Amino acid sequence: MSHLVKKRKLDKTRQDRLYFDSYTDVTIHEEMIADHVRTNTYRMAILNNSESIRGKVVLDVGAGTGVLSMFCVQAGARKVYAVEACSIAEQAVNIVKQNNMENKIEVIRGTVETVDLPEKVEVIVSEWMGYALLHESMLNSVLYARDKWLKPGGIILPHKAELYIAPVSDPVVEDRLHFWYTVKDQYGVDMSCMSDFARGCIMNSDITVNSVHGEDVLSHPARFAELDLHTVTVEELRSVKGKFNFESFGSAAVNAFCVFLHGHFPMPGQATAAGALHVPVQTGDALEASGAVPGCPVDVVQDTVVTGEISMFPSEESARHICIHVDYTIGEQKRQSKTFSIPDWSSGAQS
Repeated sequence: MSHLVKKRKLDKTRQDRLYFDSYTDVTIHEEMIADHVRTNTYRMAILNNSESIRGKVVLDVGAGTGVLSMFCVQAGARKVYAVEACSIAEQAVNIVKQNNMENKIEVIRGTVETVDLPEKVEVIVSEWMGYALLHESMLNSVLYARDKWLKPGGIILPHKAELYIAPVSDPVVEDRLHFWYTVKDQYGVDMSCMSDFARGCIMNSDITVNSVHGEDVLSHPARFAELDLHTVTVEELRSVKGKFNFESFGSAAVNAFCVFLHGHFPMPGQATAAGALHVPVQTGDALEASGAVPGCPVDVVQDTVVTGEISMFPSEESARHICIHVDYTIGEQKRQSKTFSIPDWSSGAQS
């Protein structure tokens, strides 16, 4: 992929520092705990697995404020090692004391790759799922902890994750593209020629993070990857890919792909997981489709077929950021290829 200005590749030390620094502010922790669907699903999954946790030793990877560690104590854990690399660990210590759990939870400041635990654990819990599942590469740390600290037969919460993709119509994009045609009616000045420029700015290669509403999803989603946390390797995470095939529900404009995840927790008494953590705020990817103007949306009607392949891999600039490459065909349009990336929101940080 060519760039007019080549981005400087960040060395691993700076990548990690920028990543951990982003978790030192209260905002991100407030957002995570305020996400009731996510936090309560973790809580209920941990409590529902109390038979597997009671009397056991637990490792919480990337513990943050320690909320999952405290859920594990509520489920009967004998000991929890809450490992957290950034300074929020200091607040986790205060929260643990405020809840009178300091005799059960030991907060350890450091990365899971560098800390030394006094014993092996029987349970690993972690809220590691980033945008499009793999952004931030925290899963690598969970797998490291699995290989080094988890006893044979131990459990991981969650233990499986699935990735899905679906074509969507983004009404915000549609409204922004149409806006320039409305200026004349409002002010008597025709600015419709701005539409092509606006399209080039809006329909770019950046992955955006949006809430996607059900009515804007244009087909049944397709599962393109499944990760079993007990067996998946770091090498396999360097290229996660799969195929998709959709048939559109009705008439609309396809202008994005949505990538989202399901996380699964083991359910007591069942051989396979039955409970899924579905995170509704995930990744909408601006889609450059063929048409009269390069990059314009593609109109579909009911049963229009959309096929293709998707692959996810680490960015060349920062291994903690992911890129998504999509090869796709919409109806009778010719096959298109596009690579998307998550913007480096931390690029303004000082080295």
